[in-house]
Amino acid sequence: MSDEILLNITPQETRVAVVENGVVQEVIIERTSRKGLVGNIYKGEVSRVLPGMHAVFVDAGLDRNAFLHVSDLSSKDAEKLGSNNIDRLLVEHQDIVVQVIKDPLGSKGARLTTELSIPSRYTVYLPYSSVCGISQRIECEEERTRLKDCLDGFQEQFDTGAFIARTAAESVDEDVLRSDMMFLVKLWNSINERIQDTSSGTLIHNDLPLSVRALRDLYREKIEKIRVDSRETYQSLVTFAGEFLPEVTDMIEHYAGERPIFDIFGIEDDIQKALDRKVFLKSGGDLVFDQTEAMTTIDVNTGGYVGKRSLEETIFKTNLEAVQTIVRHLRLRNLGGIIIIDFIDMRDEDHKTQVLNALEKQLEKDHAKTSITEVSALGLVEMTRKRTRGSLQNILCEPCVTCSGRGVLKTAETTCLEIFREIIREAKQYNMESLLVLASNEVVEILLDEEASTLSELEKFLGVRIRFRVESQYTQEQYDVVLL
Repeated sequence: MSDEILLNITPQETRVAVVENGVVQEVIIERTSRKGLVGNIYKGEVSRVLPGMHAVFVDAGLDRNAFLHVSDLSSKDAEKLGSNNIDRLLVEHQDIVVQVIKDPLGSKGARLTTELSIPSRYTVYLPYSSVCGISQRIECEEERTRLKDCLDGFQEQFDTGAFIARTAAESVDEDVLRSDMMFLVKLWNSINERIQDTSSGTLIHNDLPLSVRALRDLYREKIEKIRVDSRETYQSLVTFAGEFLPEVTDMIEHYAGERPIFDIFGIEDDIQKALDRKVFLKSGGDLVFDQTEAMTTIDVNTGGYVGKRSLEETIFKTNLEAVQTIVRHLRLRNLGGIIIIDFIDMRDEDHKTQVLNALEKQLEKDHAKTSITEVSALGLVEMTRKRTRGSLQNILCEPCVTCSGRGVLKTAETTCLEIFREIIREAKQYNMESLLVLASNEVVEILLDEEASTLSELEKFLGVRIRFRVESQYTQEQYDVVLL
């Protein structure tokens, strides 16, 4: 089956799906009301300097002040600084040109850098840097040397900043690369002019819309079709490809079918499954994903898989099968930051090595930068995955209003005991003859049934009549004690 990129376009949102061998591997969603900021360049103002954190907050005209750490300063700024004392370089109310490298997430503002970078199909331009580089995914030394010579030659000829050759630049003719770099230099010149002419808190450069970025960043040799269900977007993609990716133009196809494009390829179902906590393996095992603000943990279980030979063999096969599903869901859910994988404990060192090698091999398909450790004595693998935008869960979901994001509720019995304590507290503070308890149906039923004797004793002890009223809108944890 072919690899494809599918684009679903509506006025409210743009959704992109990457399908490999008929299986959805990645989904990117951008809503019109909450567009991603990564890649945008702003002229901001330093609003607060934090010497103890070696960082500053920047007012870039966004909803919340953004965060700039000393490690994200450009090489040019770092040379001026000469140390981690960022207050030696930046002061409050100082204008500064910054670029977003991480979208706002939760209560955190955007993460910024002063090392500006402008990407194109084959290269990335770094106007404030001086050293050219090559993508680590290009492994052929001969090709790396050819690309380095091309970049260095262009940089020396036009006295520009530095360039990085992207993975897509492999085997591309030098004339095409030079044309790509010249486009970026001209784009930077226009951006630089706007920087000089605008005030702080202004957007200087907006990255391409998601539909075009998908064409620029996600296309690779194995992709055979790029289907889009909007004729207007189709025309814009054809125009963009004609100018920058002529070899891709014939692959772009307008989908005009009656059924939604994501329904035909089963992507809607995969999105729903990617929001579930538990993922089932074909063998009968399962994975449990727990996503927190600090990290994501993935627990591997044998579940209903009992194997045929031995326990060790069963565990090994379950872990191997889990690897492929884990990597797919890292991409599908767009999980980033620290990730802890709790593989089932393996005694055989060779099995541990094979599982780790399989994980490394599967991660080669992931365009996000990853780093993994050895299997620990507890069977844990610690890894990191670069995060620039919110996960699928962050985009599509919000904390549960019932449990406030805890994922658990107090039992009805616990709430009943809290109500008894509150009644005693109120009775000791105020003189009253009766009071009214407002609670959910589950709680009131227990109070009038299982706790009826306790309630009767409490009324006698306090000399207070206790009445109840069911509030259908209350959760199992909510209650009120009203004095009458």
